[in-house]
Amino acid sequence: MTPETDLKTTTSSPHSAAGRSRGFSLIELLVGVVLGMTAVIVVMQVFSLSERGQRTATSGDEAQTNGAIAIAQLQRDIRQSGHGAANLVLAGCNLTLPTGRVLNTLGPITINHADIPAGDAGSDTLLVVYSSGNGAPEGDRINSEPDAVTYSVATASAFSINDRVIAANQVRPAPCNLLMDRVNAQPVGANVAVAAGAVGIQDTLFNWGLSPKILAYAVRNGRLTECDLMVNNCSALTAQAWVEIIDNVVNLRAQYGRDTSAAPSDCSVDIFDQTTPSTANQWARMTAIRLAVTTVSGQKEKTEVTVAANAPTWAGSADAPINLSADNEWKYYRYKVFEAVVPLRNLAWQGAQTPC
Repeated sequence: MTPETDLKTTTSSPHSAAGRSRGFSLIELLVGVVLGMTAVIVVMQVFSLSERGQRTATSGDEAQTNGAIAIAQLQRDIRQSGHGAANLVLAGCNLTLPTGRVLNTLGPITINHADIPAGDAGSDTLLVVYSSGNGAPEGDRINSEPDAVTYSVATASAFSINDRVIAANQVRPAPCNLLMDRVNAQPVGANVAVAAGAVGIQDTLFNWGLSPKILAYAVRNGRLTECDLMVNNCSALTAQAWVEIIDNVVNLRAQYGRDTSAAPSDCSVDIFDQTTPSTANQWARMTAIRLAVTTVSGQKEKTEVTVAANAPTWAGSADAPINLSADNEWKYYRYKVFEAVVPLRNLAWQGAQTPC
């Protein structure tokens, strides 16, 4: 082999080397970019759908939880309503509270009480009253009044210092105005000393205990709120007075269940309505409260998911429908309704003395 031949076989052409190191063409790069962007878009769409589904499921779970907590809390307080406050001597009277404010038309439980500001549009308010006293719910007989601030009662041992008490007369005056007084000393013998004393001679002393409850509930700004009248001025719509207790509650509806028979004895419910009792006899016929709490998912959907066909309803919709139209975008959310009928166990038909 000659040197020239050997050189030809070991030396590469400059053009062939340039061809091997040329790389991708512009068209190839553009195709790759398009394919990569398409893959990214697909991945992002899948992630977005998955994330939206997860948010919808999570929001639905929160709505379920919030509704269960709300209905449980309301049922708990309603079951206690009227304890120590159900006697017909008290029902319908005006009660001056320790704060000096007057609660008009006292009742064990009141739907849309005149003293309570309305909540969100289409929603009801509830006012629940019950005592925490250890004495007889029907009151303690006053045997005598040694002086203006002392009552001699049958069972003074049931009273303790700082207990809240109400002195009333079985013959109701007109108008009926009562005072929530305070036991200001430990009872001595049969005598119970109070801070202020009632006007006139009284014959029954009701012991409401150290911490009676007068609680108002209302839906405000999409939340279930509570106001304690024993502490706050509930006519003032402030965050201090109205405490937010449960989120995503958009509606509260309630009805009285009443016995309309001539002589109620079985505590049956003949009708449900929102007519608040105005007399002691009407209060005696209240046997239950029917209520519905509506919660909303926090996830706003892109399309309308709630329409007339699947709008929230409950057993009392004929007379007290659930109306969410105050929110122009209400159809873009999902809702859950929780219902309950709560017996009023602390009310009694006074004629037959049968507890309901």
